[in-house]
Amino acid sequence: MPHTDMGLLFLRLAGSFMLLHVHGWPKIVYYTEELTRIDDPFGMGSQMTLLCAIFAEVLCPLLIALGLFTRPACMPIVLLLLVSMVIVHADWSIAEGQFGWLLTIIFGAIALCGAGRFSLDAQWLRRLERGV
Repeated sequence: MPHTDMGLLFLRLAGSFMLLHVHGWPKIVYYTEELTRIDDPFGMGSQMTLLCAIFAEVLCPLLIALGLFTRPACMPIVLLLLVSMVIVHADWSIAEGQFGWLLTIIFGAIALCGAGRFSLDAQWLRRLERGV
C-alpha cells in the first residue's frame, strides 16, 4: 500500500499544482481582465461565474494538496471541468481539450480513491479511531 499512497500523494500534488498554476492563480492575478473574458454558461453573471471558478481552481486544489476534505474538494473541480469541456468548449476536439480531460481524469481518480495515507484526512481518521 505505500506505493499506492505515494501515487495518490503524487496525483494530489501534481494535479493541484497544474490546476492552480495554469488556471486558478491567473484568475486571481488578472481578476478584472478575467471578468471580461469568462464564459457564463448558466447566466449567473461574470462575477459569480468567476468566483465559482476561483473556488474550484484555487481553494479546492489547495485542500486537495493538503489532503483535507479531499473527496468533497474534487467535486467542484470535476463539475467545473465537465461544464467547461462539454458545454463551454463543446466544439473542441479531444486533442484541443486534452489538458481539461486529463485534469478531469486526475481529480476523478482522487475522488474515487481518496487522499491516501499521506493526508490530513488520514491523520484525522487515525485520531478518531484512537479516540484522541
